[in-house]
Amino acid sequence: MMVCWPYFDPEFDNLPDRIFGPPCRVCIDNDSMEECTVIKVDSVNKQGILLEVVQVLTNINLTILKSYISSDAGWFMDVFHVKDEHGSKIRDQNVINYIHQAIGTVREIENRVRACRHDVFNNSDQLSEHTAIEMRGTDRPGLFSEISAALVDLHCNIVEAHAWSHNARLACVAYISDQSTDTPIDDPHRLATIEDHLTTVLRATTTPTPTGSSEPASPKEVKTSELGEGTNMTDVERRLHQLMLSVGDFHQPEFEPMAPPPPPRQDGDEDGRKTIVSIENCDEKWYSIVSIQCKDRPRLMFDTVCTITDMQYVIFHASISSHHGRAFQEYFIRHMDGYTLITESEKDNVIKCLEAAIERRVCEGIRLELSAENRVGLLSDITRVLRENGLSVVRADVKTQGEKAVNAFYLKDILGNEVDKDFVESVKKDMDDVIDFEVKDGGAGGEGSPSQSSSPLQKSPGLFSLGDALKSQIQRISHSFIPIN
Repeated sequence: MMVCWPYFDPEFDNLPDRIFGPPCRVCIDNDSMEECTVIKVDSVNKQGILLEVVQVLTNINLTILKSYISSDAGWFMDVFHVKDEHGSKIRDQNVINYIHQAIGTVREIENRVRACRHDVFNNSDQLSEHTAIEMRGTDRPGLFSEISAALVDLHCNIVEAHAWSHNARLACVAYISDQSTDTPIDDPHRLATIEDHLTTVLRATTTPTPTGSSEPASPKEVKTSELGEGTNMTDVERRLHQLMLSVGDFHQPEFEPMAPPPPPRQDGDEDGRKTIVSIENCDEKWYSIVSIQCKDRPRLMFDTVCTITDMQYVIFHASISSHHGRAFQEYFIRHMDGYTLITESEKDNVIKCLEAAIERRVCEGIRLELSAENRVGLLSDITRVLRENGLSVVRADVKTQGEKAVNAFYLKDILGNEVDKDFVESVKKDMDDVIDFEVKDGGAGGEGSPSQSSSPLQKSPGLFSLGDALKSQIQRISHSFIPIN
């Protein structure tokens, strides 16, 4: 019996490219500009493509100095003026190859792609071998320390963790493994226990909703999941933006700590630090124009584009530039349903969300960098010492590099005031296991603005009482009880 199979021309898959051109073209030009590299992207337009391109550039720590975007009529055209993290043009061929590959212009075999990713990124794909936990809720002094202690009590090893706090809200993404086997945690019963225990920690100071209340249930505070292939830092940061947006960090807290106002700048330029967001409608072209002026910093365009996209708006045109340390961004947007921002309440909501997106990454606390031999419970011990000395973590970036644990914390006192460098130095004596201790001013590698020097009256010892220490210890003991089902 003869079996006949239909014939497919091997060139059929390439027919659309030959007729309409490739779906995406990238040109990397190092000759046109003296001080930066020009990256031109032409692509078929689709929802979210601008964010995807910006994520690729941000993921390899490129600084976007200037950009022009146009995506009308089904075609996306963009020009970026960029520098690398050292302020130079892109000369590394591995980085150039990765940009082409990530945006989809070069089709190479799988192992070439993985090799390129390994050379370009400091963050390896080892995170895909662990379990991810997302947490969000109302922030309070010592909460990050309580979360770390709770995970140790649950026999979890924290491989990596990133936490942001802003306007009394907290978002945290942590990657954990089983303490004894160092493998992902996939047992549904154990994952449910972890979620319940961490939810109890996050809700410790939250007033429960009365029985029979008609108010909608709040979003789930804790969620566990297994990671897919290729998790990188921009994916984590976008998720942190989404978590902070969902928990409403764009609203001012009802009760703010009585912190003294920051001292005036010596140059008298108070407006130089202000973030100004305004929205007006262009009735002729049926766009809403979002204008942003703020202090320039790395990853700023990623933060704003991420927020606009996650709020279900489409960016059709944009112009980005920076002068003398100030960034100027202009976005022409519509809602996904095609309408502009009509009501004042909608405009006010977008303005608040963009201001929060710009501010939540910037930390003005003291930056504390720690490096130590990695071990189970190290993060819990470090944050416990900080909490017992009246220091509160307002942002954290914790990573594991081989046998080393590299930690970066941004610290303020429990009332939200700046802390004195000398006092932070004195905390070193309580950390005998920590090596390569370093204290720096606020700012995430140029991402945040430098903190103002603290006066002697703002030192934390005078603000931390025995009652605070006792309350902290009681909370730690109470959170050590694990429910058994």
